[in-house]
Amino acid sequence: MPSPRNCAWCERPLEDGERLTGRVRCAHCGVANTSPWPTAEELDAAYAGFYRPPGGRFSGPGDRVLRTTRASLARRIDAICPPGRVLDVGAGEGALVQALAARGRAATGLERDARAARIEAREIEEVDGEWAGVVFWHSLEHLPTPGRALDRAAALLARRGVLVVALPNADSLQARAFGDRWLALDLPRHLVHVPARALLERLRAAGLTVERVSHLRGGQVAFGWLHGLVGLLPGAPDLYDAIRRAPARRRPMNASQRAATLAAAAVLAPLAAAAALGEAAARRGGSVYVEARRA
Repeated sequence: MPSPRNCAWCERPLEDGERLTGRVRCAHCGVANTSPWPTAEELDAAYAGFYRPPGGRFSGPGDRVLRTTRASLARRIDAICPPGRVLDVGAGEGALVQALAARGRAATGLERDARAARIEAREIEEVDGEWAGVVFWHSLEHLPTPGRALDRAAALLARRGVLVVALPNADSLQARAFGDRWLALDLPRHLVHVPARALLERLRAAGLTVERVSHLRGGQVAFGWLHGLVGLLPGAPDLYDAIRRAPARRRPMNASQRAATLAAAAVLAPLAAAAALGEAAARRGGSVYVEARRA
């Protein structure tokens, strides 16, 4: 796998970038690029098998919780967008698209492996027409040209249309606390690691007005802390594997290991919640959520 020559975010040379474990930070925009850059075959392998198996990813109520949060997001999108279609880029199993459709909103999802109704296997650069809203919910960091994708999304917006983005904040306090062990690095699937300020700068450069920025609404904020804290314990237990169904785990985990990991998480949950609130108050949350509107 070769190292990337140009930044996937701003497309400027990375030759003067800061070398980190598994990534190189652009000296111009501050976005880190995964390095070495994975090939198409390596990415196919990274998304295969455990990542999103048939039957769902999470054990217990996990998948129901996911659908509930997407229903909440659908309500928000329906409230802030003008009449018209919504495009969900990186739609996964289609939970948000289904939630929008249930509210009577026409919606289409884009996904590399289209398995559900209203989900299409194509790139945003191939999409035309006007859209009342475009959503990147923890998908922008997976794209090989995320800066161009944002620009394309802005161009697709109808008048008063809204672009909604949530992604891991590479400048968060939890990213600094856990370093190379931070859950949201997710190498090699996450190709870029974006500080919140770089996202806001790019949205404004695309001619959009940023109307809302939240360091709590973006999801995975408290869980990022909880996963990191549990991972500091002897044996480095993996909380993310523990909450997933057996076919969706990166490594095998027996029942006693899983029970011990979940028990540790229950004990550490108040500390993780306090840390999440603290970093949100400091405007350095583990995820950043942004709503930006076209004039």
